Amino acid sequence: MRLAAHFFRSERSDMEVTMENKYYEMNIVGCIRRLPIIRISDTLDIASFVLLGDAELVVKAAAALKERVPEVDYLITAEAKGIPLVQEMARIMNMKRYFVARKSVKPYMLEPFVTEVYSITTQKKQILCLDKEESNMIRGKRILIVDDVISTGESLKAMETLVEKAGGKIAGKAAILAEGDAAKRKDIIYLESFPTFPVGKSR
Repeated sequence: MRLAAHFFRSERSDMEVTMENKYYEMNIVGCIRRLPIIRISDTLDIASFVLLGDAELVVKAAAALKERVPEVDYLITAEAKGIPLVQEMARIMNMKRYFVARKSVKPYMLEPFVTEVYSITTQKKQILCLDKEESNMIRGKRILIVDDVISTGESLKAMETLVEKAGGKIAGKAAILAEGDAAKRKDIIYLESFPTFPVGKSR
């Protein structure tokens, strides 16, 4: 199955996405990855994309996203899968600091900013939070929200809420992959898209 290029990326005639057995195979910035199909509910299967530990893909995806994102002051991601991506992007963008929204309030946090998010992967509500010192650094700055995958958009919304509470200016939202209907969004930057799989329908 050959996909059309997204608005935010250049046309690529060599990009192939195929489905075989219980894996979904993708070409992501020149890296071929076989994503295992997993069931997350009685009605939905997804292709599981795990960025942690994939040093080759982190480096290549960060470089590709750097060319597409607007000029910003800081990057922010949610704990934990987006951390290697935001680390590499900050490095190649010559940034001395980036932010990670934590999934629990830590003992060192003074007057933390907290918001709630529903995770499609865990099927549970979680919180995201920032320390007051971090929020002070964000105030008035242009912030790029970064994630490994954008799916339902709930994590994005939660991070937007945190940034706005802190007085930051959201300059953009970027990810390596857009899953399902997220690929139809016009307000995000991503490198590739992939589908979700309703249970009981032909794949």
